Amino acid sequence: MEKILELKINNISVSVKEGTSILDAAKKLNIRIPTLCHHDDLCVAGNCRVCVVEQKGVKTLQASCAVPVSNGMEIFTNTEKVRKARKHIIELLLSEHNANCTTCYKNGKCELQDLAAEHAVGENNFIDLLQFHEYIIDRSSASIIKDDSKCIRCQRCVRTCSQLQKVSALAVVNKGSEQKIATFFDQPMASVVCTNCGQCVNRCPTGALTEKNYISEVFSALGDSNKHVIVQTAPAVRVALGEDLGIDIGSRVTGKMVTALRRLGFDSVLDTDFTADLTIMEEGTELLTRLKKVLVDGATDVALPMTTSCSPGWIKFLEHKFPEYVQNVSTCKSPQQMFGALAKTYYAQKRNLDPANIVSVSIMPCTAKKYEANRPEMRDSGYKDVDYVLTTRELARMIKQAGIDFKTLDDSNYDSFMGDSTGAAVIFGATGGVMEAAIRTAYEIVTGREVPFNNLNITPVRGMEGVKEASLKIEGCLETWKFLEGVELKVAIAHGLVNADKVMQSVKDGLSHYHFIEIMACPGGCLGGGGQPIPTNLEIRNKRSKAIYEEDMGLTIRKSHENPEVVQIYKEFLEKPLGHKSHELLHTHYIKRDRY
Repeated sequence: MEKILELKINNISVSVKEGTSILDAAKKLNIRIPTLCHHDDLCVAGNCRVCVVEQKGVKTLQASCAVPVSNGMEIFTNTEKVRKARKHIIELLLSEHNANCTTCYKNGKCELQDLAAEHAVGENNFIDLLQFHEYIIDRSSASIIKDDSKCIRCQRCVRTCSQLQKVSALAVVNKGSEQKIATFFDQPMASVVCTNCGQCVNRCPTGALTEKNYISEVFSALGDSNKHVIVQTAPAVRVALGEDLGIDIGSRVTGKMVTALRRLGFDSVLDTDFTADLTIMEEGTELLTRLKKVLVDGATDVALPMTTSCSPGWIKFLEHKFPEYVQNVSTCKSPQQMFGALAKTYYAQKRNLDPANIVSVSIMPCTAKKYEANRPEMRDSGYKDVDYVLTTRELARMIKQAGIDFKTLDDSNYDSFMGDSTGAAVIFGATGGVMEAAIRTAYEIVTGREVPFNNLNITPVRGMEGVKEASLKIEGCLETWKFLEGVELKVAIAHGLVNADKVMQSVKDGLSHYHFIEIMACPGGCLGGGGQPIPTNLEIRNKRSKAIYEEDMGLTIRKSHENPEVVQIYKEFLEKPLGHKSHELLHTHYIKRDRY
């Protein structure tokens, strides 16, 4: 039975569970204690000391994020001693911080800047205490910029990379005034085992880690009359974009987003969801093909379980840490890259355009998509399939720069062909969504019946548990698929690379025997991506997830194989899933990489 403790904070009584931190106890009373190193997704740190409070009977101030409450404790969060200490801590951080705030990419979104304003840090008493160091700005990565001059060594990025993502591309090195956050052997970001997931960016409180932005390049393309600029939007963008534009968390802004993109000047506004539906057709066929080779042909060299390939952060993680399982990854490109390949081929033919003059832009919740677009394997159209990738945050910035009042925009629809999609595609944005979409289609193709779940909602694969497992017995197969009769399809879903590591290690150790695994690099799936509005935490991810499933429920067509534009593209261009043309354009290969 949980023990309940009684304490007072600012003379107000509160009851909390044993083990609760002072910080969380204060939250229960709606008392805000400022923090920098603390984040709801991460373990306790107590590094920055900004969250100090005074405890009656204790001489030293306590770090509220790191100290658990005790029965009868009396805490004060706003005494003169506390205020003075906090102000001095902030001044010390600022004394060695590159305070070019007006030109910083995080200006207006910087937690240190907010605290400096909140605590009225005017003349800094410590500004001359430390000599300013020479710093290098690392722009080597296609996804992330690392600027050590703005780092406050809160270690959120280190804890995110090592604990949440199991990558450990970042570490604390040296001591005292020489302490810094470094990459492996202090190598450039592009040279280390970084998955480009951007979770470090999402948790950095200053401008030390930011996404590499391509706003200027996209605006230049939009202003070039010789270029035909098309844009695709990922499913998770529509449930998060509003957060950076004054709309409540968890609001669906699909129609307003489409209108805003037209106002920005894009020649065609299309939907990544179209190729998400296409991915299901290709990936589902690939899984069934692998199962047939094992169950009918008796093949022993077929790579099972098959894993999804939609998350480029997961792909790079696997290439480095589990290279022996590269063949287990679906050969399907991600929906973003499928779209890019078709933009420079199918779309160009349909619109009678020279693909050399098409600029393909994607709006993604993900910084790793920037890296993915630059992979040399992603040029099967004869051109770079996707020219520029913008995050959700970058699109919000563009909308603001263009003077568009987002909240007052009318809704509008995506342009036709490569703009229609289904509910199955929308749920790609949430963990478990790819799996659910695949099961909806594969089960119906194999049995001729809808999946035996209420209203197509396959709830066992939904939710924010780190690892989920499910099984579905296949019965009543159509003649073509009789080899699957009685097979119990075993699947797993993992989100966050720490959970991906657990699943793959279990497979490697022979402890788990799945047929199909969905893995997303980011917590919650794409809706918690490294390019989404900041902040993010479990509560925010749950609200975005709810919005995604609401959008799915509101659509007329909710199964990928029923998308009329998908049917049309196979008839006119691709011929069939896993056919010659689709294999040429929509499939790829991945490579084994060294661990370091």
